[in-house]
Amino acid sequence: MSLSAAAIAQIAAELADADRTHGMIPRITARYPDATVEDAYAIQGVWRDAQQAAGRRLVGRKIGLTSKAMQQATGITEPDYGVILDDTVYRSGAEIPVDHFSNVRIEVELAFVMREPLEGPDRTLADALAAVEYAVPALEVLNSHVEMEGRTIVDTIADNAAYGAIVLGDVQKRPDEIDLRWVPGVLSKNGGIEETGVAAGVLGHPATGVAWLANKLHQHGARLEAGEIILAGSFTRPMWVARGDEVLCDYREMGTIACRFV
Repeated sequence: MSLSAAAIAQIAAELADADRTHGMIPRITARYPDATVEDAYAIQGVWRDAQQAAGRRLVGRKIGLTSKAMQQATGITEPDYGVILDDTVYRSGAEIPVDHFSNVRIEVELAFVMREPLEGPDRTLADALAAVEYAVPALEVLNSHVEMEGRTIVDTIADNAAYGAIVLGDVQKRPDEIDLRWVPGVLSKNGGIEETGVAAGVLGHPATGVAWLANKLHQHGARLEAGEIILAGSFTRPMWVARGDEVLCDYREMGTIACRFV
């Protein structure tokens, strides 16, 4: 790491304030050009610990930048991860306050709920599938507190990997019930189709990201826990949304997710 503990704590405090006020902070890498990915995870960790100390509960993890669509959209080629807190989980049909977020976009994903813990360092897709209870359709609401122009993976990771909220569908499938690679997503806004994709776009199989995350967390002294929600990464480009937009995503045999931004 290149940043001092004081700098890491200061940036984490800035991000916490931006989260409370739904504001933005100057790009971290513009101020600290030598900041590394490990610095970014350290910032995220200090922010996460402060949120938990304030009473928020960690209920899962999000994985990002796992598909070519998202890597091309961001110019970033390395996956990242963040945390899912209890007050950011919505169900299909929810009305979502747009003012709770900054730079609001939607991504199409699958989520997995863990049946048992999964710990690295050398976990495989088969290990991940064996540890998963079920898969469920999910939309991710992106929420960016670092200025967008020129942003790097360091800026994104520090900002909890740009995670804002998750909207869960109602259809749950065990991995042996369906070929998860071929689950489609047709994303519409206000009645018009905006994005389409298939879950195989996420590392060839969406649960590959679960194994990747278990191995990555091992480097940071952590593991995936039973009951956690793992948001596996988008297989479409992000879609911008604003107040009044009605969003619908059709996952075919895994049902639909609907939500409205108010």
